[in-house]
Amino acid sequence: MGLFDRDKEGNTAVADNNEQRFNALKQKYGSVLRLIEQTGIRLRNLHVENNKLFIRGEAPTAQAKNQVWDQIKLVDPSYSDLTADITVDPNAHQQSANPAQAGPASGGQTYTVQSGDSLSKIAKHFYGDANAYMDIFNANRDKLNDPNKIQPGQQLVIPPRG
Repeated sequence: MGLFDRDKEGNTAVADNNEQRFNALKQKYGSVLRLIEQTGIRLRNLHVENNKLFIRGEAPTAQAKNQVWDQIKLVDPSYSDLTADITVDPNAHQQSANPAQAGPASGGQTYTVQSGDSLSKIAKHFYGDANAYMDIFNANRDKLNDPNKIQPGQQLVIPPRG
């Protein structure tokens, strides 16, 4: 939970509503998010902003970008509850946070979360640097909404250190 996730009285209702909205929009645009993974688009941001799902990413090709936009229009032609900022970066495929590409074939690996783990602890183990936890979080945004909320038994992708 972030600093601004409480209302004036200190209640977490704002955070709960944001999380519910985020989950509902992720479900609605699930096919788009899966296509983003499949096409090797590097996801930079995925959150709710102004009550809309905000997606920012870098596509390896214009074709990948266009495929995602076509899927967005299939889900909701008006995409009134979505803001998508997808740019084309030919180098994006080399740095993709796509778990299929960040797995063992590209030097990455998987890790099963144990009781007592935190992303910082896992980063310290794999990278020798607890502050590198965001690398792991970014590679697992399809499973994680908050870097402070991981659960025992979750399978996480540990990307190669960039």
